[in-house]
Amino acid sequence: MPGIGKPAVVLAALTLLLAACGDDKDDSDSAGDAPTKLRVAALPLTDSAALYLARDRGLFEKEGLDVTIQPVQQSIQALPALANGQVDVIASANYVTFLQADEKGTLDVRVLAEGVRVAPHMMDVLVPKDSGIKSVADLAGKKVAVNILNNIQSLTLNAILDAKGVSRPVYRQIAFPQMGPALERDQVDAVHAVEPFDSAIQGDLKAKVLLDGGAAPVESLPISGYVTTQKFAAGHPKEAAAFRRAIEAASKIATQDPDAVRQELPKYTKVTAGQAEKIRLPSYPATTDAAQLRRLTELMKKQGLLKKDLDPATLLVK
Repeated sequence: MPGIGKPAVVLAALTLLLAACGDDKDDSDSAGDAPTKLRVAALPLTDSAALYLARDRGLFEKEGLDVTIQPVQQSIQALPALANGQVDVIASANYVTFLQADEKGTLDVRVLAEGVRVAPHMMDVLVPKDSGIKSVADLAGKKVAVNILNNIQSLTLNAILDAKGVSRPVYRQIAFPQMGPALERDQVDAVHAVEPFDSAIQGDLKAKVLLDGGAAPVESLPISGYVTTQKFAAGHPKEAAAFRRAIEAASKIATQDPDAVRQELPKYTKVTAGQAEKIRLPSYPATTDAAQLRRLTELMKKQGLLKKDLDPATLLVK
């Protein structure tokens, strides 16, 4: 979640790489007991931990799946690949992007499983150690970096600020890996960073936490999930169900044994084992709850990110 100024280059490279993986899926009738191949695009965030746990604990193999993981820096980069069938699933996909795409008719979205829900300090608004911004009220009109404009970070931060009666900041789109340098160079006044970038920026720059991004009223809000298309879900129901079972089993492990997540993070993110010990983890729900997802869609509607009411239960793959 490459440089933010080069989206076309990133997307072209991703498309070529995904195309190289091949577009044909093993047919269960002709392949016998051979595992079914699935291609999953994923971000290097704590959100994706269940995906990597499922891979490394053999949970996909147990379900008869051969999963190839393709890292991306923003889930939106993989949206065209999902629409074109070059990937089957996007992991750690922030719901806002994909629910908007569904409403616009760009993508017929289905949710296979929840990814994570907000937990205390899994994302924070950070300011430089010598910043003149001393209180949340000081954010009004200031430049705040978010990974993608008009998305989950601004949605949740706006909700928190609205509840506190604070005027909103001006958002600047900066990819998570570039937020630290942007803050250090005074290109922005604050950054809204998620783990593992949150802890890294605090450690490298001695940045201060101005606001917990998981504060009321967005506590425990679903923010990302494992999404696919209606075409894939309808055409491959057994594979979709098998993938969901593997992810839910991995999410149970993540919930019951946070150390398992901390041991996994250095394998697919740039954090060290020592840094992983200090990272604040999100919540990994083992089941998908339409009522919790409705909190998100209602908040999106309230802030104008959805034009119509949406019942998220209609998007869940059973």
